[in-house]
Amino acid sequence: SLTICFFPGGSDSNKGKSKKWRKILQFPHISQCIDLKNKIDVSYGYVVDQQPIGRELFFQFCKVKRPQYYRYISFLEDTTRYEIAADEIRVELAYNVAKRYLGLCTQDGHATEDTGGGGRGDDGDDGKCDDDSGIGGDTKKLSNHDDPITAEKKSLAGSNSLTNSNAAVVVAAPGSKGATVNNSTANNAIKKCSSGGGDASNDEDYDNDDFVLDILNDDIVAQVRSKLLNGSKELFEASVTAVKTFLQGEPFREFESSMYFHRYLQWKWLEAQPVTYKTFRMYRVLGKGGFGEVCACQVRATGKMYACKKLEKKRIKKRKGESMVLIEKQILQKINSRFVVNLAYAYETKDALCLVLTIMNGGDLKFHIYNMGGDPGFEMNRARFYAAEVVCGLEHLHQMGIVYRDCKPENILLDDTGHVRISDLGLAVEIPEGEMVRGRVGTVGYMAPEVIDNEKYAFSPDWFSFGCLLYEMIEGQAPFRARKEKVKREEVDRRVKEDAEKYSHKFSDDAKILCQQLLMKAVKNRLGCRNGRYGAREVKLSGFFSSINWKRLDAGVVEPPFVPDPHAVYAKDVLDIEQFSTVKGVNLDATDENFYSKFNTGSVSIPWQNEMIETECFRELNVFGQDECPTPDLLINAPPVVEKPGCFPFRRKKKQSAREKPVPFNEKLLSSSQTTVTVSSSQNES
Repeated sequence: SLTICFFPGGSDSNKGKSKKWRKILQFPHISQCIDLKNKIDVSYGYVVDQQPIGRELFFQFCKVKRPQYYRYISFLEDTTRYEIAADEIRVELAYNVAKRYLGLCTQDGHATEDTGGGGRGDDGDDGKCDDDSGIGGDTKKLSNHDDPITAEKKSLAGSNSLTNSNAAVVVAAPGSKGATVNNSTANNAIKKCSSGGGDASNDEDYDNDDFVLDILNDDIVAQVRSKLLNGSKELFEASVTAVKTFLQGEPFREFESSMYFHRYLQWKWLEAQPVTYKTFRMYRVLGKGGFGEVCACQVRATGKMYACKKLEKKRIKKRKGESMVLIEKQILQKINSRFVVNLAYAYETKDALCLVLTIMNGGDLKFHIYNMGGDPGFEMNRARFYAAEVVCGLEHLHQMGIVYRDCKPENILLDDTGHVRISDLGLAVEIPEGEMVRGRVGTVGYMAPEVIDNEKYAFSPDWFSFGCLLYEMIEGQAPFRARKEKVKREEVDRRVKEDAEKYSHKFSDDAKILCQQLLMKAVKNRLGCRNGRYGAREVKLSGFFSSINWKRLDAGVVEPPFVPDPHAVYAKDVLDIEQFSTVKGVNLDATDENFYSKFNTGSVSIPWQNEMIETECFRELNVFGQDECPTPDLLINAPPVVEKPGCFPFRRKKKQSAREKPVPFNEKLLSSSQTTVTVSSSQNES
C-alpha cells in the first residue's frame, strides 16, 4: 500500500529546524579546536578534494583574499562542467575553456595561441582588513553549485558562441563517442582570436588574467591544441592535474595560515560532537529489518530527513550478530557514493544501536516492478537507466574491495528524485587485494553458482545477481523462479546451476546478449569477472549501454525516467508492519560495552558536511566581521563582549557559554600563521 505522509516544516531555509539550531551549531572559540591540526589529516588531498566544507572555504579564500589564485579554481570548475557536458555542446565548451584559460583559439582550422599573455592579478583587497587569519562578509556558495545542466547553459550564454550566423558546426548525436567539427567549414565556423586578426566585433574578450599558462608546460598546451576540435572528455586531464599540483603548494600553505582554515577547524569540532537520541526527532515506522525497525527521523539542528535503522541490542546478542552489525557499519562508513545509501550518523541508545541513513522515499524496485499497475516490469529505457546506476554503485563498492552479495530488487531503492541506490549491506564483505572469500550467503534465486557450491570467489557473484536483477526488470519475473511460485530451495539452486533462462519478446537484442553474458554459469565466461575490482568497465562497454553518457550519469545530471510523488512515502501502512516480539532470556553486561564503543562513532564526515551545505546552515553561520576581519570566536585575544544596558538593570545577566571561552593551548600551532601573515602584510605594503 502507498501511504501519504507529510513531514513538518515550511518552504523557507529554516523548515524543520529547532528554534535553538543556532545554539546547537554555535562555533567554539578557536583556542578550543586549534589542536585538531595535530589530530586530523590536513593535506590538500583531504581538506579540498574530499571535504565539502574544506573545499568551500579554500575556494572562498582564493576568491576573497587571493584573487590571483581564483582563476585556477574557475578553470577547475569549468573543466568539470566540460567533462559532464552533453555531446552536442562539448566542442563549444572546449573552445570556450581553451580560449579563456589557455589563450587558444582556432585559426585556419587549427588551434592557435593568443599572444596576449597573462600574468598574476593583484591582491585586490581594496583597503579591506588584510588579516589573513579571517574573512568577511556573508558567505554564500562561491563555487558554482548550480545544477550542471543549468551551469552549461549559463556558461554558454556568457561565452563566445560557435552557433552564430557565420558558423557552420556539425556535432555528433547524443551517445556518440565524441563531437567533431566539419573541416570543410572550420575556417569560418570558429572565429580568430582578437590578437590573431579577423573580425572580433561579436567575440567576447576574455581577460588575460584568466590565463593559467604560467603553470602549464608547452607539451600540455600542445596536447590540448592538437585535440581541441575532437571534443574528447579527457581533453583537459593533464591541465587539471598540473593546476591541482600547483594549488597544493603555496596557495594551500597560505590557506592553512589563514582564518579560513581556522573556521574549517571550528566546523570539524562541531562535526565531532557526540550524537545521541536528542539529536533527532523520530517519526513513523517505515519498515523492519533483521534486528529491529526502520523509522523516519529528522535532525533537529538542520531539519534534514533520514531513515534510522534501529538494531536492538538484546536481539543482536541473542543471534550473535555483533560481527555482522559492526562490519555493515564499518563498510557504510567508508562509502561515499550517490549510488549507495550513505551512513550519516551512528549512535547508541539504552536499548538499541542506530544507523542513520539516506532516506529513500521512492520505495524499492520490487514494489515498482509488480505493484504500480499494468504488466509487471519496466519499459526498456527505464530498465536501462536503473541498471546503469546500479552498475555505478557496484563499481564504487568493488573499487573499494567490497563484494555486495545481495543484489536484488528489494535492495535497490528510489529516492524522491527518481535515482536509485544500493541498500542493505548486511551481507557485504571487504576482500583484501588479490584474495578471495568463501560463504554461502545471499538470496535464493539470485545467488551465483559458485556461491551455491560454496566455492571461493571475489566479485563475480555481484555480476550474476545483477544479471538476475536486469532480467527481472525487463521480464517482470525472476529468471529462475516465477513470482509466488512454491518451490523448494534445492530446486531453485538446481535451476541456477543447470537451466538456461528463457527470453521473451520484451528483450531487445542488446538486452538479451547482456543478460546472457552476465548469467554465464562459469565465472571465467561471465561478463565483468575478468578484471577483478574493475569489472564494471567491461559491463559499461556493452551495446545495451551505448546510449549512456557515464560521466553525466556519475555526476547525477541525467534526468530519471520516473519521478516518485514528492509528498508520498512508498512504505507499508504502519498497521501492516509486523511488530517484533520481546527478546527474553538475554541480559546486557559490561562485556558488551567494547562492541558498543566501536559502533558509537557519531557523525560521518562527508555526509555531515553535505548536510550543513544543503540545508544552508553553512551559508547562514559562516559569516565574518566587517571588512572581512575575524569575528571574536576567531581571535586569540578577543576583548570580552560588553553587554548593552537594557531597560531592566536588575535582570540576570547572560553567562558566557562554555564554547565561547578561550582556553590555554600550544601557541606553536599559530607560529607559522603569524609568520605568513607578517610576510603577506609586508608584501602588500610594498
